[in-house]
Amino acid sequence: MSLIVHKYGGTSMGSVERIQNVAKRVAKWHAAGHQVVVVPSAMSGETNRLLGLAKEISPQPNEREQDMLAATGEQASSALLAMALMAQGVPARSYTGWQVPVKTDAAYTKARITSIDDTRIKGDLSEGRVVVVTGFQGINDEGHITTLGRGGSDTSAVAIAAAIGAEECLIYTDVDGVYTTDPRVVPQARRLNVISFEEMLEMASLGSKVLQIRSVEFAGKYRIPVRVLSSLTDPLMPLEEEMNSGTLITFEDDQKMEAAVVSGIAFSRDEAKLTLLAVPDKPGVAYSILGPVAAANINVDVILQNQSVHGTTDFSFTVNRNDFPRALEVLKNQVAPAVGAREVQADEKVCKVSVVGIGMRSHVGIASLMFRTLSEEGINIQMISTSEIKTSVVISDKYMELAVRALHKAFGLDQDGDIPVVDETDEN
Repeated sequence: MSLIVHKYGGTSMGSVERIQNVAKRVAKWHAAGHQVVVVPSAMSGETNRLLGLAKEISPQPNEREQDMLAATGEQASSALLAMALMAQGVPARSYTGWQVPVKTDAAYTKARITSIDDTRIKGDLSEGRVVVVTGFQGINDEGHITTLGRGGSDTSAVAIAAAIGAEECLIYTDVDGVYTTDPRVVPQARRLNVISFEEMLEMASLGSKVLQIRSVEFAGKYRIPVRVLSSLTDPLMPLEEEMNSGTLITFEDDQKMEAAVVSGIAFSRDEAKLTLLAVPDKPGVAYSILGPVAAANINVDVILQNQSVHGTTDFSFTVNRNDFPRALEVLKNQVAPAVGAREVQADEKVCKVSVVGIGMRSHVGIASLMFRTLSEEGINIQMISTSEIKTSVVISDKYMELAVRALHKAFGLDQDGDIPVVDETDEN
């Protein structure tokens, strides 16, 4: 008998019929002797509907009241699922985040979990019940309801799994696992059987939408194996088959880990590049540029500073496209006059493409193969960023799909086996 956490997304909970299918699936696990905690999202579209109502009332709703409103979506789906389980003859009980309680900080609409009391959950499990806990929400020290932000149910599920010592956290969604890249861009993309936490963290941060990045951080910190699998399969499929389906996100030293050099190609369309020309090349100039940007609550990603020529240099960085107008305003009105930059240049038509794989630590030639492939396709690299297990480039967004397809093929990701042999002397 294992202690397992199931998480179901909004699509999985999107109708009464789908909720009943979730109940059938959970009942199957319960009947096999497993203890199960279920963390459901709100029904598909419900959170958007509620937040839309709030916007109709006020263009800028009070954040405390917005959390009060948004939290009701998960409360409804959790109660409906508990009812569906009981209709299947499975004893079940639902709880809101504040009833558990799931304690968070006081940051409304984007709260972070600080602790979880497992007493109620463990008590019900010991009495043979399936426990349903609302995802996405918690309670702060003052007793006010908080929400964790978009995708917060993933984080709730992994945090609960860590708190109760679950053997595995299963994330049921409308895709059947993590792929080498987006199949909508590369039809030959393959589903990965296993991926490391570090690789998944890079993929999530670089644009993969399969899991919320905070949930991957939580899983890695507390070493909770996470499996991403489809909720659209037959709920009565053999349990052994279901337990080994999807993609397992696990530890690098796990024996299940494959020794893949490159695991995937990630990309982000939501990039914009800003450049200050002819900035004085002196100590403190980077802080003078990025300090005001950070003060405006704008995250900076890739940074490039050119070699000094005649005492000046060009300084470029990327931001999320949503932050681009504010970042440009800060540079033009505050930074450029203060540092004496000659000009501010802006480009909203860029994207970021990344090669990710833990095998990059011990294999040379990865970056050179990436650069050679892009060169052969006539794609100019504007910026480069690297870490131990990823190399990212900023390119014109009109070449994004071409770059992803070419790199996916160059690294052999459309077929089983290792990447093609790389001439190690080419590494830069």
